[in-house]
Amino acid sequence: MKVLLINGSPNEKGCTYTALNEVAETLRKNDVEAEILWLGKKPMQDCIACFQCQTKGECVFHDLVNETSARMDEFDALIVGSPVYYGGPNGRLTSFLDRLMFSTPNAKLTGKLAASVVTCRRGGATAAFERLNMYFTMLNMHIVSSQYWNQVHGYTPDDVKKDIEGLQTMRTLGQNMAYLLKAQKAAAEAGVEKPVLEQTICTDFIR
Repeated sequence: MKVLLINGSPNEKGCTYTALNEVAETLRKNDVEAEILWLGKKPMQDCIACFQCQTKGECVFHDLVNETSARMDEFDALIVGSPVYYGGPNGRLTSFLDRLMFSTPNAKLTGKLAASVVTCRRGGATAAFERLNMYFTMLNMHIVSSQYWNQVHGYTPDDVKKDIEGLQTMRTLGQNMAYLLKAQKAAAEAGVEKPVLEQTICTDFIR
């Protein structure tokens, strides 16, 4: 069992990393592998709605998005982390996720466990948290919860380490994620079949 934790902050070892690392350490203590992927500081290409990924099976822009998509079968769960800028997740992460989620074949994502983590100095955490969870609910991914919304507060990593409730929320998330991964594995070994989903029907508001 392996979890990919995506650090969407431009700061490699900042507040977002501090929160994600707390989750990762808890996963490892529960015999679940955890890998933290930092998106770096280079410009991140937005989705241009060319739809070529729907026939090619990958994004036309060859960067970290395609590298991550190609590895998605390695992971049983996904956790994304973002700092809060102007009441929402940062642009680098949303540009990455827009392309990753749209270009990755649904079969690689459906049924995986998922969670989001946000860090902020003061406000906007819940709005950012809700925005990130939207990705998962469109793709039949199963959101893992904690004892509170997955947020920590602080302007620096040292501040975050003083947020004892926030860090406990991260550890609880890790515990719940590990438990549900083991439950999924046990269900598969017991022969419990995954849901058989209907063909997706797409409509708009005029018909």
